[in-house]
Amino acid sequence: MLTKFETKSNRVKGLSFHSKRPWILASLHSGVIQLWDYRMGTLIDRFDEHDGPVRGVHFHKSQPLFVSGGDDYKIKVWNYKLHRCLFSLLGHLDYIRTVQFHHEYPWIVSSSDDQTIRIWNWQSRTCISVLTGHNHYVMCASFHPKEDLVVSASLDQTVRVWDIGALRKKTVSPADDILRLSPMNTDLFGGVDAVVKYVLEGHDRGVNWAAFHPTLPLIVSGADDRQVKLWRMNDTKAWEVDTLRGHVNNVSCVMFHAKQDIIVSNSEDKSIRVWDVTKRTGIQTFRREHDRFWILAAHPEMNLLAAGHDSGMIVFKLERERPAFSVSNDTMFYAKDRFLRFYEFSTQRDIQVIPIRRPGSTSLNQGPRALSYSPTENAILLCSDVDGGSYELYIIPKDSFGRGDVAQEAKRGVGGSAVFVARNRFAVLDKSSNQVLVKNLKNEIIKKSALPIATDSIFYAGTGTLLCRAEDRVAIFDLQQRIVLGDLQTPLVKYIVWSNDMETVALLSKHTIVISTKRLVHRCTIHETIRVKSGAWDENGIFIYTTLNHIKYCLPNGDNGIIRTLDVPIYITKVSGNTIFCLDRDGKNKAIVIDATEYIFKLSLMRKRFDHVMNMIRSSQLVGQAMIAYLQQKGFPEVALHFVKDEKTRFNLALESGNIQTAVASAKEIDEKDYWYRLGVEALRQGNVGIVEYAYQRTKNFERLSFLYLITGNMDKLSKMLKIAEVKNDVMGQFHNALYLGDVCERVKILENAGHLPLAYLTASVHGLHDVAERLAAELGEHIPSLPEGKVPSLLMPPAPILGGGDWPLLNVSRGIFESGLDITGRGGADEEEEAGEGDWGEDLDMVDVENIENGDITTVLEDGEVPEENEEAGGWDLEDLELPPEENTPRDSSNARSSVFVAPTPGVPVIQIWIQRSSLAAEHAVAGNFDAAMRLLNRQLGIKNFAPLRPLFLDLHAGSHTYLRAFSSAPVISVAVERGWNESASPNVRGPPSLVFNFSQLEENLKAGYRATTAGKFTEALRLFLSILHTIPLIVVESRREVDEVKELIIIVKEYVLGLKIELKRRETRGDPVRQQELAAYFTHCNLQMPHLRLALLTAMTVCYKAKNLSTAANFARRLLETNPTNENHAKTARQVLQAAERNMTDAAQLNYDFRNPFVVCGATFVPIYRGQKDVSCPYCSSHFVPSHEGQLCNVCELSIVGADASGLLCSPSQVR
Repeated sequence: MLTKFETKSNRVKGLSFHSKRPWILASLHSGVIQLWDYRMGTLIDRFDEHDGPVRGVHFHKSQPLFVSGGDDYKIKVWNYKLHRCLFSLLGHLDYIRTVQFHHEYPWIVSSSDDQTIRIWNWQSRTCISVLTGHNHYVMCASFHPKEDLVVSASLDQTVRVWDIGALRKKTVSPADDILRLSPMNTDLFGGVDAVVKYVLEGHDRGVNWAAFHPTLPLIVSGADDRQVKLWRMNDTKAWEVDTLRGHVNNVSCVMFHAKQDIIVSNSEDKSIRVWDVTKRTGIQTFRREHDRFWILAAHPEMNLLAAGHDSGMIVFKLERERPAFSVSNDTMFYAKDRFLRFYEFSTQRDIQVIPIRRPGSTSLNQGPRALSYSPTENAILLCSDVDGGSYELYIIPKDSFGRGDVAQEAKRGVGGSAVFVARNRFAVLDKSSNQVLVKNLKNEIIKKSALPIATDSIFYAGTGTLLCRAEDRVAIFDLQQRIVLGDLQTPLVKYIVWSNDMETVALLSKHTIVISTKRLVHRCTIHETIRVKSGAWDENGIFIYTTLNHIKYCLPNGDNGIIRTLDVPIYITKVSGNTIFCLDRDGKNKAIVIDATEYIFKLSLMRKRFDHVMNMIRSSQLVGQAMIAYLQQKGFPEVALHFVKDEKTRFNLALESGNIQTAVASAKEIDEKDYWYRLGVEALRQGNVGIVEYAYQRTKNFERLSFLYLITGNMDKLSKMLKIAEVKNDVMGQFHNALYLGDVCERVKILENAGHLPLAYLTASVHGLHDVAERLAAELGEHIPSLPEGKVPSLLMPPAPILGGGDWPLLNVSRGIFESGLDITGRGGADEEEEAGEGDWGEDLDMVDVENIENGDITTVLEDGEVPEENEEAGGWDLEDLELPPEENTPRDSSNARSSVFVAPTPGVPVIQIWIQRSSLAAEHAVAGNFDAAMRLLNRQLGIKNFAPLRPLFLDLHAGSHTYLRAFSSAPVISVAVERGWNESASPNVRGPPSLVFNFSQLEENLKAGYRATTAGKFTEALRLFLSILHTIPLIVVESRREVDEVKELIIIVKEYVLGLKIELKRRETRGDPVRQQELAAYFTHCNLQMPHLRLALLTAMTVCYKAKNLSTAANFARRLLETNPTNENHAKTARQVLQAAERNMTDAAQLNYDFRNPFVVCGATFVPIYRGQKDVSCPYCSSHFVPSHEGQLCNVCELSIVGADASGLLCSPSQVR
């Protein structure tokens, strides 16, 4: 059983498939009727007007109707489009068991526990016949699919066949019916329109179900005696043919399969059984754990069945319908019925080749599942599920083509799957041992190979390689080298399709398609809600695939879409141009012609083949919201503009592509405030002042207009704005405009007119208008405001704009392929296009001319008669007021080189990119801000893992490599790269290496400062200075090899000091442990220090040991101190005294972990000696030594690298790379 869909619900008592749509009705014991889409797996609707269980339900064949019958004695007819019950048919006196529409007449047959069967006319909504005769509950009743018969089954242990021929005649010609009874008599005695033809007796218990065969004169019935009986009838009698035994509880439902000679039954014993009609034996049984089965339904057209049980229902198939096929170039072999057939795509020749063994019908699903073909040997492998998985090998003789009747014995074998892997070799999967057996054409094993993953199926993956499938992954396995060439996690793969060049593979699962390379490197994944059925590659590298109801495409980048819908599922075999060759479920070859324009267009866009795109735009009818959205999403709004007629969409696309001309034209058509506002914003962004002005004028946005004139320095128009505000009596607008103009008299006048006399007085007196101030003072009398004392007034004047006047200068470029190929400026844009796009890379001002309306006289914004003193022309906006600087009047360069291909000026390579292009120096990557690469280089070269100390250095390097110039206030700051070793004679086109804020001389200064701090005993400060040197060295760049050696030498010097100072600081912390103090003082003397510092270390160690009565050790330090010829006489004197005291008593009070005779190095973490011959690990950067247990930990000395890490070594000069 192949389960296609399953639901969880209350007990399902009735089921019905829709004849055309993928729908199924399920009526439940709870009184609800559910409408499911079994293809999508979704609940579409639920109907719950019945009171109590609904036991019968049925779809009408052609109308949007279904009928239901329930325990509330009602038959309801529903319209599923209107989502409601149309009417109820009343008449039955007990529970209704089944209902069914007649396939031709407007009739419904119903059976009931009131022991009657009723036939209703659903158009006139009346009962037209009552069939009485059963003397117990009637469990089911149904019409014959072709003849005028009804079959019914009852708990009175009989099956009755009724003849309703008279009823049909009466319906066709009701006037001829003389014997019509009154409705009352019909109800009591039953009409004469339906008579019992046969009564079939044979069951020992009540019969639950009876059904006609769709074509033959057979009836099947199932009863509470656990038997399924087969009956045959002729014109005069009916008799029992056979009994099928096997169920162990009441048989609930039984039916003939429409397309195969089988009977399907289900039962309260929780099983569905399949029986062979001819042999009358059981073929297969499907069981459920806990659910009894109650009902079966068959799809009227497709090979689908459904069964209802205690906790839901299942939709299933008994056998898979996908034909096994294999395509090789222009030919295909496929299995159909009991023959192997051959099909040629070019000629569409379809011939029978050889008969193949038909599996015995002992069970289902035994036909060929997969087919593999070797063209050179003309050999075919057929795989099937016989014997748990087996294969048959046929060698097709050349002369048998077209005859197809010569049976030949196949070579057989057992195996999960079998495929050809070479010309005369095939691989067979042995699941039990998880290995592949490679065999020759004589079916002899050549070799065995164990598989790398738990494989349940194998596929061909090129000569000598297999694609192995596990539950959650696939792997490519090379049979020769026995290695895995690639693997990929996927859902369970059902089929694989290789591209023609074997470079790409599509892995098809139930609901996903994964596309990957031949080494299983993932390219993209497509998820489908409906099951994926098949696929093939076309010659452009596009994958064409089918789901149950669509043909779809997938581009190499993962974009996919629908090509067309399907009525029935198909299996694609080959795609050639715009023809899809396929097999349907009956094994018939079909050629479907499709429209490939959409996906070829998208592919051309993706591959940037704009000439193809242009041709397709001109010649095809590509339209639709989906295409526009796609072009927008992919960054081609200017192309989308060509497809759009809707002005609002055109406006949005024009703004997105920066096409101001089209946007203005569309804004005029739309003429809504919001669109003008958005146009103004975009034009302002582009610096197109004329259009900004026009947009503000159209929306009468005077505040914005005034501000625009202010920032562009257009004082004349600002004066006009003042007059307009005066006419409109807009006091605030007047005041603002006067403020922008710096007109003090006007401001005083406005304040006076508005009644703000104190403010007017203050303004006049501060600005020195004394006569006006005196006049206002007289008016104010005693209320004169006082001026603040000790304050000096400063003149408030608007700033003068740096660039006065018009639009920003635009760079003239030759038009892009889409602008030149398409008239996308809209209607009437042809003349403008002739002018645009001419000229060289000049500095022309790109003045946009929108039908002579921008930059016009501001006053025309006003309504008629508002400004009587201004000249009003009927023409509206003219260009007289636009005052251009003289250089903008230069004529355009004429250029006849109008290329149809867009040629933008080539942007230079950013300096940062030049710096890092071929550099392996971490410092140069850090300078460029490429911190990730710098860190990777330092990790590879020096094993550095802790970058926290380097973070501020990285930031300093990056910040110090650029300087910044301010041009003027409205322009952005200009960033300038600072180069190392630049001089005036350098070529401007050759970029030098970046300048660095750290250099070697700084490190030498730090080293001297560290020495001074050490001498002064400031060990913490000294340690900080030495560590800063260690942290800076990785980011130093020097020029010569000699300097490289100096840097490496510096690392060793500084490392010794860092280690020594850490030891000394540790000694000072360990106050309570005199032995450890002496050891640390002793180790400090073995660090490679400068002579003054070594003497101080020896003096300290001698003093510590002498005080602790370790005279022998102290004498050793005294001797070493004297050998250094100390310059300080006191130190020498102390040493000699210690030697004398020790010679009298050469003993140590405590045993130290210190042997000065045996050479050693000190562990940088534990501060213990590592003597010669003992194992140690070292830091790849500072080369400090550590005990082996510290391998993999951070170095305690440099605090940067990982101890024992692999590293290539310090790289600090370009000379090392050359």
